[in-house]
Amino acid sequence: MSFFVTSVGLGDGANLGGLAGADKHCQTLAQAVGADNRMWRAYLSQTAAGATLPVNARDRIGSGPWYNAKGVIIAASVDELHGDSQRDRNNIRKPIALNEKGEVVTGSGDTPNVHDILTGSDSHGRVLIGRPDVTTCGNWTSNAAGSAMVGHHDRLGGPNASWNAVHLTNGCSQQNLVSTGGAGSALLLRRELNETRHGSGTPRCGPTGAGLSRRRGPIRQQNLDETLGAKLHRIRAPVPPRLSSLAGHAWGFDGPSVGMFAPGTVPP
Repeated sequence: MSFFVTSVGLGDGANLGGLAGADKHCQTLAQAVGADNRMWRAYLSQTAAGATLPVNARDRIGSGPWYNAKGVIIAASVDELHGDSQRDRNNIRKPIALNEKGEVVTGSGDTPNVHDILTGSDSHGRVLIGRPDVTTCGNWTSNAAGSAMVGHHDRLGGPNASWNAVHLTNGCSQQNLVSTGGAGSALLLRRELNETRHGSGTPRCGPTGAGLSRRRGPIRQQNLDETLGAKLHRIRAPVPPRLSSLAGHAWGFDGPSVGMFAPGTVPP
């Protein structure tokens, strides 16, 4: 296994303790299922602010390939994962984007619907233009006002079919995240321990060029990256939380998901 959606969040909204805290959570979940033999990284971007340098989610996760808990391939390379050469070549969709226990994560049409995945990224896995309180909930340190970009692991129920950039959250609290379809998950990928690091302290890995043809999604991602930038420059007024009936359930007390990736060259 070198990819999973987190089965549980930290319980503090989008306050993940920054990238370091998110990575630690990923490692803990992987360890619980005996998959901690590699270094895990949360698929999260970090927005530049003051002395804080920007970090692209795609640069944190190694070069691939990545496999889910059942050994099914997610993507063969960074290029394939993000559709750099051809859109919709990865295998991220509801039956395949499993959590670390190998379980399906509920999505659009299910009760509860918890398909929101925290990313803070555009559809190519790069940091968004804007302030950190608007794009990444203060670089994953806020559980109050603000917002963060999320994707949908099932690629359904939004204005586009993106897995990593669909809409902004209504806020950064637990209740805000639940109101837009979150349940404390994130994407996680595994990274090789010997991969080179750059000055920002994050691994930098280029695409391998390998790839397997995947089905093309029902909607191609075109509009979000072109139109979102202007929206992110203005301050979003606080939106009252729209609590669903799920708020009293276990899913309701976790923030949106975060995806975990870890580079690997062979299936588990």
